Amino acid sequence: MAPRLQLEKAAWRWAETVRPEEVSQEHIETAYRIWLEPCIRGVCRRNCKGNPNCLVGIGEHIWLGEIDENSFHNIDDPNCERRKKNSFVGLTNLGATCYVNTFLQVWFLNLELRQALYLCPSTCSDYMMGDGIQEEKDYEPQTICEHLQYLFALLQNSNRRYIDPSGFVKALGLDTGQQQDAQEFSKLFMSLLEDTLSKQKNPDVRNIVQQQFCGEYAYVTVCNQCGRESKLLSKFYELELNIQGHKQLTDCISEFLKEEKLEGDNRYFCENCQSKQNATRKIRLLSLPCTLNLQLMRFVFDRQTGHKKKLNTYIGFSEILDMEPYVEHKGGSYVYELSAVLIHRGVSAYSGHYIAHVKDPQSGEWYKFNDEDIEKMEGKKLQLGIEEDLAEPAKSQTRKPKCGRGAHCSRNAYMLVYRLQTRERPGTPIQVPAFLQELVDRDNSKFEEWCVEMAEMRKQSVDKGKAKHEEVKELYQRLPAGAEPYEFVSLEWLQKWLDESTPTKPIDNHACLCSHDKLHPDKISIMKRISEYAADIFYSRYGGGPRLTVKALCKECVVERCRVLRLKNQLNEDYKTVNNLLKATVKSSDGFWVGKSSLRSWRQLALEQLDEQDGDADQSNGKMNGNTLNKDESKEERKEDEEELNFNEDILCPHGELCISENERRLVSKEAWSKLQQYFPKAPEFPSYKECCSQCKILEREGEENEALHKMIANEQKTSLPNLFQDKNRPCLSNWPEETDVLYIVSQFFVEEWRKFVRKPTRCSPVSSVGNSALLCPHGGLMFTFASMTKEDSKLIALMWPSEWQMIQKLFVVDHVIKITRTEGGDAHPSETQYISEPKLCPECREGLLCQQQRDLREYTQATIYVHKVVDNKKSNGGTKRQKISHQNYIAYQKQVIRRSMRHRKVRGEKALLVSANQTLKELKIQIMHAFSVAPFDQNLSIDGKVLSDDCATLGTLGVIPESVILLKADEPIADYAAMDDVMQVCMPEEGFKGTGLLGH
Repeated sequence: MAPRLQLEKAAWRWAETVRPEEVSQEHIETAYRIWLEPCIRGVCRRNCKGNPNCLVGIGEHIWLGEIDENSFHNIDDPNCERRKKNSFVGLTNLGATCYVNTFLQVWFLNLELRQALYLCPSTCSDYMMGDGIQEEKDYEPQTICEHLQYLFALLQNSNRRYIDPSGFVKALGLDTGQQQDAQEFSKLFMSLLEDTLSKQKNPDVRNIVQQQFCGEYAYVTVCNQCGRESKLLSKFYELELNIQGHKQLTDCISEFLKEEKLEGDNRYFCENCQSKQNATRKIRLLSLPCTLNLQLMRFVFDRQTGHKKKLNTYIGFSEILDMEPYVEHKGGSYVYELSAVLIHRGVSAYSGHYIAHVKDPQSGEWYKFNDEDIEKMEGKKLQLGIEEDLAEPAKSQTRKPKCGRGAHCSRNAYMLVYRLQTRERPGTPIQVPAFLQELVDRDNSKFEEWCVEMAEMRKQSVDKGKAKHEEVKELYQRLPAGAEPYEFVSLEWLQKWLDESTPTKPIDNHACLCSHDKLHPDKISIMKRISEYAADIFYSRYGGGPRLTVKALCKECVVERCRVLRLKNQLNEDYKTVNNLLKATVKSSDGFWVGKSSLRSWRQLALEQLDEQDGDADQSNGKMNGNTLNKDESKEERKEDEEELNFNEDILCPHGELCISENERRLVSKEAWSKLQQYFPKAPEFPSYKECCSQCKILEREGEENEALHKMIANEQKTSLPNLFQDKNRPCLSNWPEETDVLYIVSQFFVEEWRKFVRKPTRCSPVSSVGNSALLCPHGGLMFTFASMTKEDSKLIALMWPSEWQMIQKLFVVDHVIKITRTEGGDAHPSETQYISEPKLCPECREGLLCQQQRDLREYTQATIYVHKVVDNKKSNGGTKRQKISHQNYIAYQKQVIRRSMRHRKVRGEKALLVSANQTLKELKIQIMHAFSVAPFDQNLSIDGKVLSDDCATLGTLGVIPESVILLKADEPIADYAAMDDVMQVCMPEEGFKGTGLLGH
């Protein structure tokens, strides 16, 4: 037995021999476990919850040992956010913008580019007032150049360890949660920057992109027949080098410039020969830029999967690159030195992390730029292009080839930046323009103010913690009560008092009170007995209540528990006694009526009732530290439980008297009833001479008469309307019967209710009126057209023959007569048949009804629709060609689908989805992706012959209503998503930089 249960048993062992009226103060204190010995620190390792005198393991250990001041606060040292001396400033990763951060750092360390951008005119003058910037106005850059200016100024002179580039990213319209192609970003941004700077008057600014990054090459085609050369000049900002099958950068460059033969179908049309001739084609480098960007094509298109993949092969490169062998014009200065390596960590093309290794042009030292973190690379750390892959075990990585001095190799580098080697030493550091420096100074002032504020908050927390430490050291020693006056406080409050992470709230003991507003015996396991001295200090400092002194020990609860325990112990014996008494024959004039159901389960009912009485206060009291209980709810729950547990109420009639059914009760002896009454003192008592309920007798007689009357009425109506009951020989509007020109209308609801009554007249009430007002509008006009009554509204009406209508008028109260009359056309159209309704259609109300129906269909939430996947037969025949389904075939298939009834039966290849009208088609496609494993861009959806293509439109606007069936035709999907890289998410359609500022939008 668990120690806690042992303690509880020991606290109430006396109740086995003591009667409730004999309970003394000593018994009460025993029940509250005041007799237990307090635990000793070091001996007791954890708190004994069953012992109110155990004050060990409640959180005191963090206060009684040596205290670290840092434990008094959760505020980091603001100086950790300060830029280190002789270090660079990092950039915050806004979600998936690490690719942007790497390029910003590379461009920032291009001194010529930074200097040119500082020379750009700025609109900052609009924010100037006198000699300074308006304090109440935040500077908002207006152009991309201004954003770069401000960012570069902060990167140069900010006091922060890292800055936030969100203004720049927002200006470009980039999605911060979606990782993009870094190489594509570089190209597009350089193009945008060049276009922006082209409007500048200063040539040093206007031409900086061309001067730094732009080179020129020519596509040269030579005819083998006549030797004529054809040149096509082209500018480049980076060279895109294929790395497949290569191990060295120089091999990649050589392949880029390799001669290509044009033969066979590929022959070249020579203008000199005026015919197609065999030829050769190659690229000739005409001029190289100061900054040579070499794009290593690591991300390639995989034709088998239809998606990009990453080539994780090692490529070797040197710190010095001589480009003279590759250029057409020799004799110039073409020696380059490595200045940056851009790296993609990760084995997948669709996820990972971007990092940059960049060389400081002024000091010549290498740094690793990883978003907010910047680390100097020296010694063994100076391994350019080497970063551990994400989501790939070290054992599975290919062994790195050996590299000589001044050479490196990488399986993650995707871009190498080389700078033209010069003998010129770096000049004086670039100066930040005054207006930008003033903005930086203002930001630095805000940062310093924040540092001071954080330091002050840390100091306040430390001072508060020290005071709390002294308080705990003083009070914890005085907590044990011993023989002195004592009080009870909840264990939860004591633990929160000792918890440094949460402020101490007022003491709240309401949750521990019984129904007599005293301490409940069952709550002693979550209470602690403390000295009156400590309690006085607690209540004076923190307030709260009620205070639970020795007077709070509840004698009423202890006496009741004693009675309950004695009854529990006595229950098994009494059960045998009652069973024996029930076997004896009871005279009809002597005994008591007891419900048979109550007799069958009386022991279980008694046990549950005793348990409920025993723990009654568990559900009825107040709150503990702010967690309030709804008293009305707990009373309601208790009331329901009492209704379930009440003994002998199974023979009560609705009027509170003895029920008239003798099959539900039996007679028991006085002795048996006396025993039962000990457990159920409030049970209704019915002596054998007690008469049954007189009202129930009258109602029973009336009920029998009513049943006979209902049977007679049902039989008469069934005989009068046999075809209506059996649903035979019913007229139809779409196929009007020849034998009559008039048909009458009643609501289908009336017919269904009438049939229910005729089938079971004793269980249903008779139908007295037709209720045709439900088919009419408030103006008395008909709500349905003749056409709708032949189609969708046919389920709402029932047609009557004239003979049936005459009988209905005799049997029921008819509120409104509705009929359809067939007439031949007039003189203008003698052969045309007309159908006239009485009353006539109300057009306004009909239109309102249709609008409301459409609105209801488009304002649903959590409704069910069905998606049916169309299987292409060609696929099962081994076809592997990826094809889009044509709209014509798609719609033809859709039109074959039968309109759904309200009771939908799913078919094979179909799944039910819960959707809402305001959800977009794109969100639905994601649901379908999880249900069918078909990526959104492979989904072709249609409904009722209409193709669904607008991903931003809501389902309501697309006409998707509850119970709709959407057809799904999937393009050939990726064979196995689970086989993809662990870090790769399901590929969404690539939109690239569509809709961003990089494309001029």
